[in-house]
Amino acid sequence: MNWSEFFNMGGYAFFVWTSYGLTLIVIVANIISPILQRKKVIARIKRAIKREQLTGG
Repeated sequence: MNWSEFFNMGGYAFFVWTSYGLTLIVIVANIISPILQRKKVIARIKRAIKREQLTGG
């Protein structure tokens, strides 16, 4: 088996590599999404604390 045959996957290369690509996209999204959400929540909490300190509440 040579590299060309490996990457061709017996004629199913499009389906195999597409599924690998989609899986990679989902995994990356599952890593990045919570990080971005965490930053938003922390920023929202900081704004609320600052607003509370300004109003004296």
